[in-house]
Amino acid sequence: MKQFTKILRFELKNYFSNKIFIGVTIFLIIAIIGVMFFPRISESLSSSDNPPQTDELPIMIVSGNNVDFINEGFTNSFPDYNVVIIDESIEEIKERVYSGSASCAFVFESITKYTYFVNNLSMYDQNTYVADEILQELYRISAMTENGISPDDASEILSVQITSQTEILGKDQIENYFYTYIMIFALYMVIILYGQMIATNVATEKSSRAMELLITSANPVSMMFGKVIASCTAGFIQIAGVFGTALIAFNMNKEYWSDNELINSIFNMPAYLFVYMLVFFVLGFFIYAFMYGAIGSTASKLEDINTSVMPVTLIFVIAFMIVMMSIISNDVDTSLMKICSFIPFTSPMAMFTRLAMSSVPAFEIVVSIVLLMVSVLLIGYIAAKIYRIGVLLYGAPPKISSILKAIKNK
Repeated sequence: MKQFTKILRFELKNYFSNKIFIGVTIFLIIAIIGVMFFPRISESLSSSDNPPQTDELPIMIVSGNNVDFINEGFTNSFPDYNVVIIDESIEEIKERVYSGSASCAFVFESITKYTYFVNNLSMYDQNTYVADEILQELYRISAMTENGISPDDASEILSVQITSQTEILGKDQIENYFYTYIMIFALYMVIILYGQMIATNVATEKSSRAMELLITSANPVSMMFGKVIASCTAGFIQIAGVFGTALIAFNMNKEYWSDNELINSIFNMPAYLFVYMLVFFVLGFFIYAFMYGAIGSTASKLEDINTSVMPVTLIFVIAFMIVMMSIISNDVDTSLMKICSFIPFTSPMAMFTRLAMSSVPAFEIVVSIVLLMVSVLLIGYIAAKIYRIGVLLYGAPPKISSILKAIKNK
C-alpha cells in the first residue's frame, strides 16, 4: 500500500506539473465560459452598439387572380411580413423583388396555381410550404361553399382541433439523446487521449534503464494501479473542472438559454443517470487504461507505440461504432446491444446508452456492473504481470505467445 501511495502521488505530480495538461485545461475552461456567456455578451453588445431598430416588416407582395380571397389568409399566416396587394405586371413585380423594395412576391393564376418570386432563396425559406397549406384550406372552404355549406361552417370543420396527451411509461429518448451522445463521445475522447498518454509514459520510462532497478524493487501491481488511477484521477479532475465550470456558467446565464432545448436537456440530467454515468465512465476507463499501459510496456521505442496499441484502439472504436449506430437507428435494445451490455470492452457505453434511452431490468444493470468490476481487477492484475515482463524486454516487440508464456512461468 505504501508503494502504491508513493507511485500515485508521483504520477499525479507529473500530471499537475505538466504545462500542456494545465494549458489544455485552462483553455477548455475559458472556452466553455465564453460559450455559456455568449448570449449575454451578444445581447449586451447589440443593445449598446446598434441603433434602435425600426418596427417596419419586410414586404410580401400578393398579386394576380383571387387575391382578395387569399389576402386575409396570408396576412394571418405571415405575421413577420407586411402583406400588400399590388396590381402590377410581372416584370414590375420582379423588379421590386430584385431591387429589395419587396422581400418576396406571390403571383396567382388561380387559387391552386401561383409563382413565387424571391431574389436569393434561403435554405430556411418556408414561405411556399406555408402558402400551400393556406391555399389548400381556402380551396376546400371554397369547394364546400359551392356545395351549400356556409364559409363559417366550412372553416370550423377544417380547423377542428385534436387534443391528445402522451404518457411515457419508459424513457423519453428525445430528451435523453443529447447527454447520452455527449457521454459516449466524452468517454471515447478521454480513453483515446489518456490511454495513449499512459502507453507513451510507460514506453518513455522504459527507455530509461533506471526502470530496470525500479521494477525489481517495486510491486508491479502497485506500479500499474498507481499509474492508471493517477491518470484516471487527473482526467476526472480535468473533466470535472470543465463541466463544473459549464454548470456554474449555465446557471448564471440560464435565462439566456431558456429557448435552447439542447443545452437545457444536457444540464437537466436526472441524478440517478448521472451516477450511472460516473460508474460506467470510471470502470470503462480503467479497463482500457490497463490494456494501454500493458501494451505500452512491450514497446521498445516510442515510434512503436501507435502500432502496438492499434488492436486495443480498434476494439474500442468498434464498440463505439456499435453504440453510435444503435443510437442513430433509434433502437438501443437490439440483440447485439444487449450482448454488448455484458461484455466488459463494450458494456460501459452499451449499458449506459440502454439505461438512458430504454428501460433495463435491475438485475441486468447489477450483472453488468459486477462483470465490469471483476474485469477491471482481473485485467489490472494481468496488465501488471505484462508490465513487469514488458519493461525488461528490449529489441523487437515480443509476441503475445511469448508474453503469455513468461506470465505463466512467473
